Amino acid sequence: MNVIPCSIKTLKGLYDISGVEVGQHLYWQIGGLQIHAQVLITSWVVIAILLGSVIIAVRNPQTIPTNGQNFFEYILEFIRDLSKTQIGEEYGPWVPFIGTMFLFIFVSNWSGALLPWKIIQLPHGELAAPTNDINTTVALALLTSVAYFYAGLSKKGLGYFGKYIQPTPILLPINILEDFTKPLSLSFRLFGNILADELVVVVLVSLVPSVVPIPVMFLGLFTSGIQALIFATLAAAYIGESMEGHH
Repeated sequence: MNVIPCSIKTLKGLYDISGVEVGQHLYWQIGGLQIHAQVLITSWVVIAILLGSVIIAVRNPQTIPTNGQNFFEYILEFIRDLSKTQIGEEYGPWVPFIGTMFLFIFVSNWSGALLPWKIIQLPHGELAAPTNDINTTVALALLTSVAYFYAGLSKKGLGYFGKYIQPTPILLPINILEDFTKPLSLSFRLFGNILADELVVVVLVSLVPSVVPIPVMFLGLFTSGIQALIFATLAAAYIGESMEGHH
């Protein structure tokens, strides 16, 4: 049974994805580290937008909520409901993680369609949404994997690994490979959809710059939001699955 070599090969392939490059990129050399500057810059912008919006909206909470306070309370309730539906009654500690994933991906995706990244000139490459880079989506997928392993181990201890021989030991190879395919599917689904959407908009703008790109951009905003929801839902479902031990 070649389960271990196959699993190691799959894990190595996932690790090597971080070296994949599409086009030119700007790098910063800090000490012995090579930093992907484009992703870092756009991620900082997304984080600043999120933090700034929250601070402005809730810096002075009112008994009768303002529009901004109402909006963020609605988002919180939405994330709580999503987490409870997918994880179960022990969803509470996981709301911050699922919420962070959803909001970061949502704002990152929308930034690719709404922010004029292309007008900022760089020595090499160009700015784009953070989720337009495979490094970001792989990092988010690996964080999700760490989260659901932690959830299962913290609740069941070493008994968590008993799931690999359920419902029958014959499925051991498939159950092991499943833990490697989950981050692969999460990362490539998000990366592929966002990259394709931005490429379609760029091509249409170059061909028909006046009218046609506008409905495509609105469609891109819709699909970007759906991709954030799918990622957050699957992350919560994986965490719930690891805690309950069912598929």
